[in-house]
Amino acid sequence: MPATTTADLSLEMTAWRQDFHAHPELGFAEVRTAARVADLLESFGLEVHRGIGQTGVVGILQRGNGTRSVGLRADMDALPIRETTGAAYASRTGGVMHACGHDGHMAMLLGAAKHLAAHGQFDGRVVFIFQPAEEHGQGAQAMIADGLFERFGVDQVFAIHNMPGLPVGHLETRAGPMTASEALFEIEVRARGGHAALPHLGVDAIVVGAQIVGALQTIVSRKLDPAQNGVVSVTEFIADGGRNILPGSAVLKGDARALSPETNRLIEARMRELVAGTAAAHDVTAEVAYQTVFAPTINDADAVAAVARAGSVALGAANVDAACFPKLFSEDFAHMAMARPGCFFLMGNGTDGAHGLPLHASGYDFNDDGLVPGADTWVHLVQHALPAA
Repeated sequence: MPATTTADLSLEMTAWRQDFHAHPELGFAEVRTAARVADLLESFGLEVHRGIGQTGVVGILQRGNGTRSVGLRADMDALPIRETTGAAYASRTGGVMHACGHDGHMAMLLGAAKHLAAHGQFDGRVVFIFQPAEEHGQGAQAMIADGLFERFGVDQVFAIHNMPGLPVGHLETRAGPMTASEALFEIEVRARGGHAALPHLGVDAIVVGAQIVGALQTIVSRKLDPAQNGVVSVTEFIADGGRNILPGSAVLKGDARALSPETNRLIEARMRELVAGTAAAHDVTAEVAYQTVFAPTINDADAVAAVARAGSVALGAANVDAACFPKLFSEDFAHMAMARPGCFFLMGNGTDGAHGLPLHASGYDFNDDGLVPGADTWVHLVQHALPAA
């Protein structure tokens, strides 16, 4: 691996990361976090804009006379999870923790900002974007609505996310669909309850609901083109029955994922058809509410190529996979990538211990060994995207 460029900032980045980890804040409540980020950016000499999209922060670094601009995004919010890592820097806020690595994302981008402010060789503008409320799926849209791209003139936009199970110093991305949309659905069945000993006099909402659960499994297995990825999961089944009471109503809640808007629309249409048909067969009524809360992240091919070139220099070509499989989790960065050509890419968090646990696990922890590789990748991306004259 080539010599790193931000290794001298390793201890500082680690201190920032662990401080963020100890003081997590939920979406649109990142008051301390945003103030700390803004103060650090100002100390590096950047032009800083606070309160973009409620609690978002933007730092501007200009070099030369170039008119091109790239945006680099880090997310800031934590999750409503009680931490079980036992780390010395564990969350000091009960029931809230950085279980998705946003603390590390901020530290990596701050390290790149400090290095580029002191040593950056590029021609153009770098826009450092610190986004609130990624977990809600609302922060990117809030910043965009607040004029993020128009005010700061971003031409391309990029985002890093850590990935447990991928070795530190490895990078994955792909052109086209990178992460999935997420839709939340709720199905309400209104049947006719009754006595458990006299089922013929009513219609059991659990039986109807159970048939709907089974039918929904056929959407992916039999209604989608096998080449089109999708997931439909029923995650809650709530009925109003009792020990000897047949329920008269039931509510099914769940989650659907798709790698394209077209597949998402097909899942919704087939769900409505299956629910209506099952309800009609039992002479009951049922309603479907289907809300898409995350769009799929579609990576731009040129932006992916820029990340692959930067990663090859920063990490070594053997550690870069620019044609990975798409991921079925969702990412609020999708809205930024719809507004401007963009690339969402993954950096390895390691495979062992707390670093290899799934994102959103109460025992997960960001791997500080990944800070320098991430910051180096940011630095090389800027230098490749905005080459000095």
